Amino acid sequence: MQGTMGTIIPLILMFVLFYFLLIRPQQKRQKAVQQMQRDLKKGDKVVTIGGLHGFVDSIDDSKAVIKCGDGSRLTFDRSAIREVTEDSGESVNLSK
Repeated sequence: MQGTMGTIIPLILMFVLFYFLLIRPQQKRQKAVQQMQRDLKKGDKVVTIGGLHGFVDSIDDSKAVIKCGDGSRLTFDRSAIREVTEDSGESVNLSK
């Protein structure tokens, strides 16, 4: 009985450590990215997962049309947008 507890406790501690160091932060990042993709709006300056920089020209439930520097418009899935680098200015940013 004593030997079994001596081997189970370190396993439980390792799982708890992995949860707080790896799993929980990854879940927070994933939720933040999903929120950013939900909040996209026309005029936002964005970067795609492929590294394309441009502005959101139009957006619907699943796709976004990105206007590039040369004026071309490319259609991407919302999930392909990695980050918003600059808001369109239509909304007030209260975090400043």
